[in-house]
Amino acid sequence: MDSRRLFRVSAVAFVSAGLLISGCSSGGSGGSPAEASDSGSPSGPSAGTVSVDPAALKKFYDQKLTWRACGVPDFQCATMKAPLDYEKPDGTEIDLAVSRKKATGPGKRLGSLLVNPGGPGGSAVGYLQAYAGIGYPAPVRARYDMAAIDPRGVARSEPVECLTGKEMDAYTQLDQTPDDRAEITRLTNGFKDFARGCEKRSGEILPHVSTVETARDMDIFRAVLGDRKLSYVGASYGTFLGATYAELFPGYTGRLVLDGAMDPSLPARELNRDQTAGFETAFRSFAEDCVKQTDCPFDTKSPAEVSTRMKAFFAKLDAKPVPTGESRELGESLATTGVIAAMYDESAWQQLRQALTGAMNDDGAGLLTLADSYYERDSDGSYANLMAANSAVNCLDLPPAFNGPEAVAEALPSFEKASPIFGKGLAWASLNCTYWPAKATGSPHRIEARGAAPIVVVGTTRDPATPYKWARSLAGQLSSGTLLTYNGDGHTAYGRGSDCIDTAINTYLLDGTPPANGKKCS
Repeated sequence: MDSRRLFRVSAVAFVSAGLLISGCSSGGSGGSPAEASDSGSPSGPSAGTVSVDPAALKKFYDQKLTWRACGVPDFQCATMKAPLDYEKPDGTEIDLAVSRKKATGPGKRLGSLLVNPGGPGGSAVGYLQAYAGIGYPAPVRARYDMAAIDPRGVARSEPVECLTGKEMDAYTQLDQTPDDRAEITRLTNGFKDFARGCEKRSGEILPHVSTVETARDMDIFRAVLGDRKLSYVGASYGTFLGATYAELFPGYTGRLVLDGAMDPSLPARELNRDQTAGFETAFRSFAEDCVKQTDCPFDTKSPAEVSTRMKAFFAKLDAKPVPTGESRELGESLATTGVIAAMYDESAWQQLRQALTGAMNDDGAGLLTLADSYYERDSDGSYANLMAANSAVNCLDLPPAFNGPEAVAEALPSFEKASPIFGKGLAWASLNCTYWPAKATGSPHRIEARGAAPIVVVGTTRDPATPYKWARSLAGQLSSGTLLTYNGDGHTAYGRGSDCIDTAINTYLLDGTPPANGKKCS
């Protein structure tokens, strides 16, 4: 793993499609910047970092989009303008990629439903075209225009760039369980090189990819689409983006679903440690299932022994990587990433068992494939900008978890208590923001969003990346929050096979009735 706080959805949802469709324009009735300021004044420390002049934003709210066909049937795409710096709206402008698929009917159109898959760094446009726009329940797609905006710094929207493909290969293989001073130095130098690469290639956009700024972009998009209020489904990190929107613009908050919720009140170190515990919980669930399967590679009927042997195998790879059939070998870092990748969706557990069987027999190709899917590495050696954008957003949103290697060393016992398997590596991975060239503009704080319409917060009890307690916390912070619980495995719940969850969310999106607070599904 090369950065912590990677709150992403399952790899299936990140399959990207090419960019998109055809020639009309939209806008007009969605609310002026002055109205947005009146009903959506910032209410938290993070929101208060940007001083916005509503009148100066009018040209952005009044812009007309030129929609065009761009390769994916029934989808349209366009480019939306936004200020690089909201404190200087008359300065540099940036281009943001947006997409939509018009409501199919029957039934009265309910407006636009924006979606975001998380990350931070996931392409919302890619997610819309590959999954949400065709895979969301038909009644929802019938009555909403499905829409998405790639967040600033992500994919097609002024993407943050940091390293070449070969440099990323080296970066993802850094030893993140250093055993001595020399290995610590190599790891910290790797983080510093990554940060310098981002500053060199993306210095102008780097200070302006915060979640607050992306939420402001989202409000411009809402208005340009002609919607009086924002309807939105955000997964994983997308829940923080949605909650931030509600904090900034409670009067324009419509039907919001926050699935796989983050807790905005926690500092980076606590977030990282909680997520470490989340992966431990998920691995234990995997281990309990593994010992029941005929192809479990650990040759034991004890889930606890599976964990012990997994940790020992990682240590073996740290000392001696195994071949993969290509120039990259499988060491501990890539193997750990491959295992973590499979924790996001229990449907990947069979693939993980097969990959572990191969690796334990000196064939690391299967685990390498899982790691590459996590990092969005193509077969030609190129990487999507997911990891660059992930660091850029996270390091701007919160002060760093640690101020140096000594602080990590002091925190190791608590991380290893949270996860004997993953704790050491994820503690050291949390050091990446320490060397970031752009100073953090956000801070941990409660989000209440007073005045917002009912907001549905969804939590999964054994979620690896966004632990269930975060959903409970966010639902409790939001003045209009209601908690919907899925008792199960995997990351996020909507559209993953629970009729109970899907029915509750569909009912809310279609008629505005949220589920009863505390409703539980399996």
